[in-house]
Amino acid sequence: AILKMALREDIGKGDITTRAIIEKDVIARGHIIANEEMIAAGLQVARRAFQILEEEVSFKPFHLDGDSVRKGELLATVKGRISTLLKAERVMLNILQRLCGIATLTRQFNDRIAGTGCRILDTRKTTPGLREIEKYAVRVGGGSNHRMGLYDRILIKNNHIDIVGGIRQAFERARRSGYAADEIEIEVRDLKELKQALRCGAMNILLDNMDTGALRKAVRRAAGRACLEASGNITLSNVRRVAATGVDFISIGCLTHSVRSMDISFRIECIPCSGN
Repeated sequence: AILKMALREDIGKGDITTRAIIEKDVIARGHIIANEEMIAAGLQVARRAFQILEEEVSFKPFHLDGDSVRKGELLATVKGRISTLLKAERVMLNILQRLCGIATLTRQFNDRIAGTGCRILDTRKTTPGLREIEKYAVRVGGGSNHRMGLYDRILIKNNHIDIVGGIRQAFERARRSGYAADEIEIEVRDLKELKQALRCGAMNILLDNMDTGALRKAVRRAAGRACLEASGNITLSNVRRVAATGVDFISIGCLTHSVRSMDISFRIECIPCSGN
């Protein structure tokens, strides 16, 4: 559905440039090339972008999602009508470049915290309409998905707390709605709120925008009674220090909301006709 929408948006009534200057049934081969080091992600999505337009297109990947790819290496080749390759090119590249960017950045964060026992999480700060595949790319990069949407996990945030009058009130309302304590996560902004959340029996607590000193104190005060998630202003330069405080998870919005797309190119060559 994502690809069909994107292709309709780009092609509209037809690729008038290709239609004007290139014969319709010319067969060509396209080479998808990594122009920098990256983690591959979304190759089957790329395949589908072509096959939606032409089922007979052949697509040969040279890497699996999750592989480390060097600059200059082929990610895949595709063979089909040149009109198909040109129609799908931009949509395929836009999505593939972004998914590879997400997986690559996620892998970089994971590498920085290796050995700490902490895990990297994503957030809901995704591109509208692309959440499913962007969160897939996070998994490819070695991260874990937090929640897919508002429907699959209770997360009590500051606005909820302020509206109902406090942490205890919010937590107890969630419990009365039928959710067990381990199904509820609650966001706290300081150590005072952490104390309130622990007194309520919260088992999952998000520590929002706390510095490393406060995070270390939070870990000591929780003393294993709750899983702790650090969030806010996490970068490659500070993620190791945050993980070393002892928190269980670190959620990072930039994995999806401001990631740099990887440099990938698509080079097409016509295949000579056989015979006289």
